[in-house]
Amino acid sequence: MIDEGETDWKIVCIDRNDPMAGELNDIGDVEKKMPGYLEATRDWFRIYKFPTGKPMNDFAFDGVWKDKAFADNIIKETNGHWKKLVSDKGVSDDVATKNTSVQSSHSLITVDEATQVLNKVPASSTGPAVEPSTQNQCFVKRTIPEHVCA
Repeated sequence: MIDEGETDWKIVCIDRNDPMAGELNDIGDVEKKMPGYLEATRDWFRIYKFPTGKPMNDFAFDGVWKDKAFADNIIKETNGHWKKLVSDKGVSDDVATKNTSVQSSHSLITVDEATQVLNKVPASSTGPAVEPSTQNQCFVKRTIPEHVCA
């Protein structure tokens, strides 16, 4: 997905404990077993920020869903970027990379140290009042038949 001009990868997956997990092994299986589901999902991702005044999202690859092999490659690639981020001492100081699990990280801390960091965070409150603009309703014409979303 292209969200406000930036790549925002989305991975379609299923819980291995889901009753349909054995039938859904690649993206083509989703359309065969659950016709309309992918189109409804794309439709939702296209419009979900629109009611807040943001533009509708676009999709790379002409909106074509990519297969498991492609997704696996993206996961490996982005994981590599993450590993470099947490292990590179040249990372800007304003990027927090403290963690308790990446042994090669320059920001590796103990669980006790992490607990101390978390304990310094103030308890959450009820938060600010709900922004009235979030309560607006917006009609967006569907690009798929209504029965698919029911």
